[in-house]
Amino acid sequence: MILIGTSIQGLKILKPKIFDDTRGRFIKTYNSDFFYANGLNLTIKETYYSISHKGVIRGMHFQTPPYDCIKIVYVPRGKINDVVLDIRKNSPTYGNYFTVELSAENGNILIIPKGLAHGFKSLEDNTNVTYMQTSCYAPNNDCGIHYDSFGFDWEIQSPQLSDRDLSFSSLVQFDSPFIFGNN
Repeated sequence: MILIGTSIQGLKILKPKIFDDTRGRFIKTYNSDFFYANGLNLTIKETYYSISHKGVIRGMHFQTPPYDCIKIVYVPRGKINDVVLDIRKNSPTYGNYFTVELSAENGNILIIPKGLAHGFKSLEDNTNVTYMQTSCYAPNNDCGIHYDSFGFDWEIQSPQLSDRDLSFSSLVQFDSPFIFGNN
């Protein structure tokens, strides 16, 4: 496994070892010893996945304190354009976004710290996005930023979004409870 930093502090890309042979493929997505050795002492409390059609946008999601969480995201089937937005007050990258392709082919894994909003656009039908979180889902703390309010070009004319995702406030309207350095 190789851990790579990004332009947003705390946001990491994990490049796992990929083992291909005549049977197929094997990828280890989580190893507590590796994470601990790299300063990521995590307790995973919930895992889930979504399956999306091509052109679906999900996001930009996060949970507010005290149910904020670190997310580990990867794609065992299909391909997405993953987008992460820094919403931590006083962060040198507040309002900046980072994007990376996650796919079954490249095996990349994203480690998203607290205080960042997460979303993606599915690039293929039947794309499976798998999430591991350090907190359980808390409906009263479930929140988001409107997907087209922070300057990112999703490169799609008519995306499919949920009514919930369309109801989120813009980044400018959002009063963030996250403070850079308090995570």
